[in-house]
Amino acid sequence: MTEPAPVAWPPAPIRTERLVLREPKARDRAAFIDLSASPEVGTYVGGARPRAELERVVPEVPGRRPGLFVVELDGTMIGFVQLLDRRAPERPGHVRPEGGEAELGCMFLPHEWGHGYAAEACAAALDWFADALPGEPVVLTTQTANARSMRLAAKLGFTEVERFEDYGAEQWFGVWSPLAPQPG
Repeated sequence: MTEPAPVAWPPAPIRTERLVLREPKARDRAAFIDLSASPEVGTYVGGARPRAELERVVPEVPGRRPGLFVVELDGTMIGFVQLLDRRAPERPGHVRPEGGEAELGCMFLPHEWGHGYAAEACAAALDWFADALPGEPVVLTTQTANARSMRLAAKLGFTEVERFEDYGAEQWFGVWSPLAPQPG
């Protein structure tokens, strides 16, 4: 596989109609802890983590790594979107035999669900990715029981590749390609 060209990180903040996608800052720590401690958020990702543990282990500036965007509404973090390198070929679900795809994921605080923020933020991150790494596919895996994520994948234009069992549940695996026409 040919390695994609390195991407400068972090990019300038990305502005949408209502949101800003930016690099994490120290002021986001409490929201990262709230996300990881939330039983609602943890339903399809292995469960909530104990708040006391998170207070000990979450760094001063959490989530500082290439591919992770904090999603901000009116100056406050409401969630994050990430595009992670999915190289490990032994992981289930790939569009290339050797892996190497970027995998889209996101988490939002429960009181922000249902407002279209995830779709708006993920679409902006996918647009940025398509400009930064033209022609590279993006994959998404979610439990089929996660109706919100399944609707989001469809809205963003992901196409089902396969379903498989992992973590004791049926998983949906799809791909998004910047070369394919996306629904509007």
